[in-house]
Amino acid sequence: MSSFAFSFTPAPSSSSSSTYSPFSSSKTNPPFFASFSSSSSSSSFSLRLASPPSFSSFSFGINRRTDPAFVLHSTVEVAGGGGDHGSIGGGHGGGGHGGDDDGNAGEHGRKKEAMMVLAEAGRSLESVPSDLAAAIKDGKIPASVVSRFLELEKNPFFRWLLQFGGFKERLLADDLFLAKVGMECGVGIFTKTAAEYDRRREKFFDELEIVFADVVMAILADFMLVYLPAPTVSLRPPLAINAGPIAKFFHNCPDNAFQVALSGTSYSLLQRFGAIARNGAKLFAVGSASSLVGTAVTNALINAKKAVDKSSSGEIENVPILSTSAAYGVYMGVSSNLRYQVLAGIIEQRILEPLLHQHKLMLSALCFAVRTGNTYLGSLLLKDVEGTIFLFFFQ
Repeated sequence: MSSFAFSFTPAPSSSSSSTYSPFSSSKTNPPFFASFSSSSSSSSFSLRLASPPSFSSFSFGINRRTDPAFVLHSTVEVAGGGGDHGSIGGGHGGGGHGGDDDGNAGEHGRKKEAMMVLAEAGRSLESVPSDLAAAIKDGKIPASVVSRFLELEKNPFFRWLLQFGGFKERLLADDLFLAKVGMECGVGIFTKTAAEYDRRREKFFDELEIVFADVVMAILADFMLVYLPAPTVSLRPPLAINAGPIAKFFHNCPDNAFQVALSGTSYSLLQRFGAIARNGAKLFAVGSASSLVGTAVTNALINAKKAVDKSSSGEIENVPILSTSAAYGVYMGVSSNLRYQVLAGIIEQRILEPLLHQHKLMLSALCFAVRTGNTYLGSLLLKDVEGTIFLFFFQ
């Protein structure tokens, strides 16, 4: 390690009236001196000059370590009235900028650590996606997120998924995101098929096309129930200047109301409530649309069967489309929204992940168990909703 330091100090009073020439034989102390020292571990060089009266001290330093990163720091203190000292370019001012300085220091530290991770991997900032590069430049993401991106990129399938912004933000926040999607959809297929069989019994195979349509719509809904409330690493660009206040508010809300904020970011209580409202509106739209399509397909198949088999015309009733779709949308926007926000943001990210982050297999098993229980609870609640609709329209 080597260091170079330059500093100005006031000239002694005894020499303040004398002048110095390098060609003079005067024995008085020169207004500057230099020293150099070296050892096996470090070396240093210092130069001191008599400073002008307007400066009390000046220091400039460069520390060079064995790694490629350099730390450059400087401080200039200017004499002020009454013995107080202001500050230029340093962190010693007495003004009200302490919070800004701390924030800038945090962003600079995160940027430096992220750049070091890229350098160690032999990558440049231009070799990563533009949104991730912008976040690194602004110091918005820690080095751990960059490390996770580099690990995910080694897999061809994950590299393809990382091209899509939504998947990228969720995979960087949770490397088990796809596993949870698979768990949810797998459990959903089993439970939905079991529910259809319990409802139809001996008619199950006769109405297999209706069962298939219902299961497909349930899988799409299950995917959105995992995707929308999943915690994310926000890489979204800032909104346009002319964006409205409502758009700006929801843009700054987290994707999960209970997710852990990255270092350097924070969410207010109002923003977390905004996440619940925004995801609730999205899930209402998804639930209503999926139920609308599923119910329409089911009724079309029922009518086709009635046209072919006249004897079954009185056995199968058409399902009310609009009321069923609206009820299922409300169910997903309220019940499913809250359950999956708590599941992803509290149970998994705040409880299971910190305890078992080094035991991925056990973590996956517990996530599977919890999600299976949540799906079973949801099926019981949905059965109550469907029973209410049936009683209202057919009794």
